[in-house]
Amino acid sequence: MGKALAKITYPHIIFRHDIADGEPVIEGTRITVRCIAGYYQMGMSVDEILTNLTHLTSAQVHSALAYYFDHQKAIDREIKESSDIAFWKKQVGRIAAKRKARV
Repeated sequence: MGKALAKITYPHIIFRHDIADGEPVIEGTRITVRCIAGYYQMGMSVDEILTNLTHLTSAQVHSALAYYFDHQKAIDREIKESSDIAFWKKQVGRIAAKRKARV
């Protein structure tokens, strides 16, 4: 009990007040953790997210998902309150259509 808790860090995740109002974003991008979480909640796999956001790496997406899972309650609340859901549904529908076309 005498040891201080270690601060958890997430590689590839940064906070800057001049990007997305200080929300956690993937470093070098304007992609928020909330965006990645939204795609994930819509049923997209990591590979499908990477297909849609081709400039990201697998490590970046996994880091964003790790942050999301550690802060899920707050991020889920933000997603519910945002208007991004229609955008995510459109993206998931587009990817599903591409998948069907390949079959």
